[in-house]
Amino acid sequence: MFVVIMNLSLYVSNRLFFTKKGNNRYTKPILLIGTLAVTLSVTIMLLSIMITKGFKNQITEKIIGFGGDVVITSFVNNHSFESVPIKKNKSLIAELQSNENIINVSSFATKAGVIKNENEIQGVVLKGVSSNYNWDFFNKNMINGNTLTLSDSVSSNNIIISEQVAKNLNLSLGESVFMYFAQDPPRVRKFIIHGVFSTALSDFDDLFVIADIRQIQKLNSWQSSQVGGLEIKINDFKKLDEVAEFVYNKTDYNLKSESIKERYPELFDWLELQNMNVFLIIILMVIVALVNMITVLIIIILEKVQLVGVLKSMGLSNWNVRKIFLYQSIKIATAGIIFGNLLAFILAFLQKKFQFLKLDSSIYYMQHIPFDYDFFSVILINIGTIVMCYLALIIPSSIITNMKLIDSIRFE
Repeated sequence: MFVVIMNLSLYVSNRLFFTKKGNNRYTKPILLIGTLAVTLSVTIMLLSIMITKGFKNQITEKIIGFGGDVVITSFVNNHSFESVPIKKNKSLIAELQSNENIINVSSFATKAGVIKNENEIQGVVLKGVSSNYNWDFFNKNMINGNTLTLSDSVSSNNIIISEQVAKNLNLSLGESVFMYFAQDPPRVRKFIIHGVFSTALSDFDDLFVIADIRQIQKLNSWQSSQVGGLEIKINDFKKLDEVAEFVYNKTDYNLKSESIKERYPELFDWLELQNMNVFLIIILMVIVALVNMITVLIIIILEKVQLVGVLKSMGLSNWNVRKIFLYQSIKIATAGIIFGNLLAFILAFLQKKFQFLKLDSSIYYMQHIPFDYDFFSVILINIGTIVMCYLALIIPSSIITNMKLIDSIRFE
């Protein structure tokens, strides 16, 4: 009996809202408005999540590109650009490389200096890297020339600089440039520009010049076994904390290991704040969708007051009459969710392929709006939207319970 009544409610709902006889001139526009409201709300929620995830991933990738996921330095270095030497411990490196989450361990050193051309000067940090340095990040961001090809036997005078530094000093590919270092005695080195990169992360682009680590070893009169630190790359950023703890447990008491989050806490705290913005957008869009759905349901019920009275007089219970309208509302919500997903993914795909939505890189640290898919969040948004729509619609549908049989039949 329950199945028959349930099917009857569904049948009446379909006859009322999906046939020409059941629809009057107001029903179709109302259903369309309800569907559009849910579609736009779901689209905005999904795009907000995709854009925020893309933004966070790109900024994180750029920060890591300049500094590695985890670094090991001297305990007394204290984030200075003048590296304090540590011994390149081969046994430590072998232990680190045994971790399945670590894909590269390379040596590095940094030294503050000044680049000078005929008329201009700019303070920079010379970052020396070893021959096994992972160039994937810079390869993706090169706009002219190439990254460095380093060997273990011969020192290289080549450097790569950012596009911003090149513009500031009017430098071009293949040109020679002098760098000055304040030490006792002061020293100067001549380098050749081998490549130009642009990451749009201006704070880092304006700062770092990449070179052979042996240049810094010579400037500081270090031995070949002395380096400024070890830079560790991992294969999954989600496992950063796990790897950071592993590295910490492997390092000696006189060494300091730091994850990228610990080195730049203010940047990652700022990135986490973006989640709050998305949360607020989602709340607002859910409210918009629910208000529209509730309004549509109330209007539909008021349109069909006489029918409600007739169905009640035929013995259909209040709950089963309510289900007729709830079924229709759920169909509207489901259609809106489907169209919202399609629209969001189409826009995201087009933006990833053609990048037609541009950004000011000096403000947003990237040249176009990024999109990254987060399927777990997509599923959560879809399920949450339809559940909240259903729960919210139960209350306004209760007006059917309060309708008096005679009044509803006479209602015009």
